[in-house]
Amino acid sequence: MEKTAIVTGASSGIGAAIATLFARSGYGILAAGRNRDRLLEMSEQHEAIIAWTGDLTESGNCQKLVSDCVDRFGRLDVLVNNAGIYIRGDASETSAGAWRRTLAVNLDAPFYLSQAALPHLLQSRGAIINIASDWGLQGGRKAAAYCASKGGLVLLTRAMALDHAAQGIRINAVCPGDVDTPMLVEEAMRDGLSHAQALEKYGQDSPSGRVTRSEEVAALVFYLASDQAAQITGAAIPIDGGNTA
Repeated sequence: MEKTAIVTGASSGIGAAIATLFARSGYGILAAGRNRDRLLEMSEQHEAIIAWTGDLTESGNCQKLVSDCVDRFGRLDVLVNNAGIYIRGDASETSAGAWRRTLAVNLDAPFYLSQAALPHLLQSRGAIINIASDWGLQGGRKAAAYCASKGGLVLLTRAMALDHAAQGIRINAVCPGDVDTPMLVEEAMRDGLSHAQALEKYGQDSPSGRVTRSEEVAALVFYLASDQAAQITGAAIPIDGGNTA
């Protein structure tokens, strides 16, 4: 393998699209996620993808994920912090547990993984791409914990980019709006909508008239990891059909 990447939240949706695109493009991939069966299916389809499961809200597990990648492939070039959760609720409705869980998955894990990855990325002059949200750039209703976590991830991205730009490490955030993923389907089901109805409803909310596809997000991530994006760091790039315009 010429280059390698870690992709979290890789068992479905955006993460699966990212892992698949990178694998098809010649990367060795350590794909971390909660659904081991799905990860193993991906590994069977693409021999460059290695399945990994573990609780990434624990810093020790983040260290292990990175060390497992380096042990397996001999290097680390790209870290994609994609894993995330959304627990609906305004501040008065969000329990302490929901708040803590959201921050742990959406912000603690990317921080711990970035810490663990930095020594190896220094050697490869690699990249970190954080999957944030357009709700990390602006507020959203019934999403207090989610917005706080993704806004924190955007500013973590910018702070780390400033700290490590001179060392050759590029760190950027991708900020999707509504994306056609299992998370969108779950949200639609809570509102009593079918998949098709959800795509129509959320598409009408977007200036572009449709939701984003996972493959479109993956393509942007792949570009940010490439040499063509050598001068892009500290950016938080919306991919939301114009929602944040």
